Amino acid sequence: MSRQILSIPRYRELAEVLVREVRTDYGPGDLLPTEAQLAKRFAVNRHTVRRALDELVAAGLVTRHQGRGTQVVDRRLDYAVSAGSKVTQNLASLGLPSNTCCLEQGLVTPPEAIAQRFGRSASEPLLRVDTVRTVDDAPLMRLRHWFDPERVPGWLERYRGGSTRALLGQHYGLRLHRRRVRIDAAGADRDDTRWLQCPLNAPLLVMTSDNTDAAGVLVEVSVGRARADRLSYHIDFDDAVGRDFDEAAGRHRDAAGDPSDLFPSDEDDA
Repeated sequence: MSRQILSIPRYRELAEVLVREVRTDYGPGDLLPTEAQLAKRFAVNRHTVRRALDELVAAGLVTRHQGRGTQVVDRRLDYAVSAGSKVTQNLASLGLPSNTCCLEQGLVTPPEAIAQRFGRSASEPLLRVDTVRTVDDAPLMRLRHWFDPERVPGWLERYRGGSTRALLGQHYGLRLHRRRVRIDAAGADRDDTRWLQCPLNAPLLVMTSDNTDAAGVLVEVSVGRARADRLSYHIDFDDAVGRDFDEAAGRHRDAAGDPSDLFPSDEDDA
């Protein structure tokens, strides 16, 4: 019986390597090495390099510019923000595999701005859950969830990672809705550089959400710090939600404070 050994063409192997590097090592607008440099690096001829780059062009990852070279395009994820949207479902709808890792969790004295949202004194501890979300094995955002611990008894024994919304629904019967959203710009701190694998002071989008139960009672405040080179937000509200958002924004604008107060560095928490 004869056997046929199926091998992957060399240009496709090279294309797979370049795809991984574009997604992890390059930002929008960056130029890839020249065809001659790539050919020398991978010990192939320029025709093979050109065919590999054709694959990246077809996938929408790069574009060619005469006289300039091959440039990485803006591949930021278009993330829809609505009253009931969920991170996991949004990414799944884009066909993107994601994973959430729990970094740290426990009862912690919250910043004053968070305590005020829950109507608590600053000395009353809240449940803080820190997670990092990855897409295609590359970090996208780190999130800090503040919960009213009375609403989620036994959380520390149950949660080990994955969707916090799924656990809230399965074990606590809670389906949360965003009551208020605030989006700010910030520079990456040292913790961001570690978990998001981005340079110090790299641009981040910081989204703070007040999340309530069906009765409108606050259950969670979430603060997400996302790489601005990998994600963009668009917000769709119907008229009712839009009016509620405007009224809430007016009531709470002065109380919102600096977003860094809601997500202090680990040194500040120590």
